[in-house]
Amino acid sequence: MTTTARRQAPYVFFGQTTSLCDECLTLVPAKIAIEDGRVYYHKRCRTHGPRKVLVSTDAAYWRLCHDYLKPGDRPLVLQTHTERGCPYDCGLCPDHEQHSCLALIDVNEACNLTCPVCFSDSSPRRSLHRPLAEIERMMDALVRSEGEPDLLQISGGEPTIHPQILEILAAAKRRPIRHVMLNTNGIRIAEDPEFVKRLADLRPGFEVYLQFDSLRPEAHLNLRGADLTRIRREALEALERAGISTTLVVVVKQGVNDDEIPAIIDHALQWRCVRGVVLQPVQDAGRNEGFDPSRDRFPLSAIRRRIVDSGGPFGEGDIIPLPCNPESIAIGYALRKGAKIAPVTSFFPRELLVESLPNAITFEKYPDLHRQVLEFFSLSTAECNNEKKLAELLCCLPEVPLPAGLGYEDTFRVVIVEFMDAHNFCLGRVKRSCIHFVTPEEKIIPFETYNLFYRDAAARERMRRSLEGR
Repeated sequence: MTTTARRQAPYVFFGQTTSLCDECLTLVPAKIAIEDGRVYYHKRCRTHGPRKVLVSTDAAYWRLCHDYLKPGDRPLVLQTHTERGCPYDCGLCPDHEQHSCLALIDVNEACNLTCPVCFSDSSPRRSLHRPLAEIERMMDALVRSEGEPDLLQISGGEPTIHPQILEILAAAKRRPIRHVMLNTNGIRIAEDPEFVKRLADLRPGFEVYLQFDSLRPEAHLNLRGADLTRIRREALEALERAGISTTLVVVVKQGVNDDEIPAIIDHALQWRCVRGVVLQPVQDAGRNEGFDPSRDRFPLSAIRRRIVDSGGPFGEGDIIPLPCNPESIAIGYALRKGAKIAPVTSFFPRELLVESLPNAITFEKYPDLHRQVLEFFSLSTAECNNEKKLAELLCCLPEVPLPAGLGYEDTFRVVIVEFMDAHNFCLGRVKRSCIHFVTPEEKIIPFETYNLFYRDAAARERMRRSLEGR
C-alpha cells in the first residue's frame, strides 16, 4: 500500500478579516497569511478574481500589534445609525470603536500646487473655499461629538490660501479644542512674514503641520511637481524665528525618499521649533502618479524598520504600536535637549498603556523612567520658572509628569501613520480608526472610508456600486 504525502501550505494561516476588491470595492473575505516573515491578505472577488496584498514586512511586529489593543474610547455623540453595516453607515455610527483622536476639516479644495501625490486631488484648477459659517458649524459638530476635542487639523487643499484662514484659526481657538494644527505646504509661511506673526499670536496650543518630504530636489519633483527645497528651508527659518511649534510630515514613497527617513529625523532635530516627524506611506487614493500598489507599497513596518536599523537613537522597543489602532499607527517619544534626544517609550509598560481607564505614570511606580529623565536633564541648570506638568503625549497615552521647567518643547516624537486603501483595507482596522474627517453635513467619518466612499460625487458613486455588488 502506497501513501501520498500531504502538502504543507507555504504560509501560516493566521486568521480572517473582511477587505475590499480593489476594482469594484465590494466587501470580500480576506485570509491573513504569514509567509517568509511577511503578512499578506489573500482575497477573492467573485467578479475580479484573487488578489495577494502585502500588509506588513515584519510579521513579528504585526503580531506584537495585537498585544497592544485596548478598549475603545467612544465619542459622546453619534451622527448615524447602523443599518447597512460598516463601512456604509459612517457618521460616526454606533458600530465604530474609537472617538476622534485627530479630526480634520478641509476648508478648501483650491491649492497653489498640483502635486503628483495628493489624496484629496487638489490643484489650482479647483476654486472651492468653504464659507466661514459652514466651517464653524463643522467645528461645533466635532465639539458635540468630543466635548473637548484633543486635536483639530485645519487642512485642504492648501488652507493658507483661504481668504479667511486667520478667522478660521481664531474660530477654532475660541472653542474648547486642546490643540489646533495648520496643515500646509509652507509656501505662504516662507513668503509672508506678517502671516507668520499672526500665526504666532495663536500660541499656545497651536502648531504647524509642515509638509516636508525630502532634502533632495528630485524627490520634491517626483512627489510635489516642483523643487520646494528653498521653500521648506525658508518656512522652517520663519517658524524658528517666531517660536511656532512645528511637526514635519513626510509622505514616504519607495524608491523616491524612503532612504532619507533617518536623515530627515536628524534634520528635524536641528530646529528648536520642531516637535517631531510624522511619516505616512503613500496610499492608493486621489492623485497618485507613478504609484503601483502591487509593486511600490512600503508599509508602516518597513518605515519602522528603516528607523530602527539606521543606528539612530530609536531602538527596537522605542517605536511601539499605538493602542487605539495599533496596526495603523506606531509612535516613539523622546525627551529632548537641543539636538540630543533620549527615547522614553520603551519605559512605558505595555500593560499600563492598554488599561481601559485614564491614568498617569508616576515616577515612584516606574523608577527606570524617573532615572532616565534625571540622567538626561540637569535640573540644576534648567530654567525652572514655574512648575509644569507635560500635557498628554497623545490622547491615547497616559499623562507623564516631568520635573519643573520641562514642557512640550522638551519632547520629540516620531509617528508612523499608515492609511489604508482598497488594497489593504481591513474592516477591523477601520472600525478602530481614530483619525476622522468632519464633513459639511456635520458628520464625522474615518479618513480611509471618507476617501473611498464619501469625499465627492465619484466616491459616492463607488459606494453605490459597492452596495449593489454585495
